Amino acid sequence: MRAARALATLDEVELGDHVCWRMRPAGESLADARAFVADGALYGDKIVVVGSAGAIARMPRDARPSASVVLDVPGAADSDFVLAAVRREARTAVREGFRSVRVLNERTAPKAVPGAREELLAQELKLDQFASESGAIVVCAVRPSEWDAPTLEHMGCVHPHEVGMRAEHPAFRMFSTGADSWSVDGVIDSECAPVFNAAVRAAALRAPTVTLRFDTLDMIDAAGMHALVDAARTLPDRRVLVEGANETVRLCWELAGYATADVSVVMGA
Repeated sequence: MRAARALATLDEVELGDHVCWRMRPAGESLADARAFVADGALYGDKIVVVGSAGAIARMPRDARPSASVVLDVPGAADSDFVLAAVRREARTAVREGFRSVRVLNERTAPKAVPGAREELLAQELKLDQFASESGAIVVCAVRPSEWDAPTLEHMGCVHPHEVGMRAEHPAFRMFSTGADSWSVDGVIDSECAPVFNAAVRAAALRAPTVTLRFDTLDMIDAAGMHALVDAARTLPDRRVLVEGANETVRLCWELAGYATADVSVVMGA
């Protein structure tokens, strides 16, 4: 079972990890990237770099392993385009005899346009499910100075693992634990309810029924519950199953009047 954790360095990544890497200054980040690549060569992984301006892409050619691919993905590419490209490289790596793929995806902050944050969440959830199902290592590198604080926190919420420059942990995390199943941990309150709503909608778009595991959720308040209901109502042909909710959460759900047939969320123990 996957579990959220903080890493001291990229040396600690494991198969199936999806890491939000808060990069250090440029020179130090290049050294970290080189170490990540060297470990890939040591363990028999194929290196896949998404974007042509990333840390590895700027390495001298003789410093790159022969088993590396740079995917020059257009900045405006949607999440399905990016994921399809990564999946193709993963399938090729299997045929070529590699243990797995190590994906280094240097992310740029989304533009301040409608739907940009939602697209960011959708792409990261898809990458997370890919990592969970395939055993790939996916590292999403961000330069904190280029991101506004709320969007950077949203980014952290859909990564089960983090490394790099210290920042406050996201209030909650939502990450894949199997086909159309997502673990939710931490605290969901009025401050992070909008990003939880967007994450649930992004996950629900992928399947007619999705499961949210609340086993490690510390707390969800009225705003968080409303965000869950609103997400379900915006996608009336989808169904959300909540498993592992404690007795207090289930009681509050009933008292709020959500345990009705017109709410396509089933709250279970």
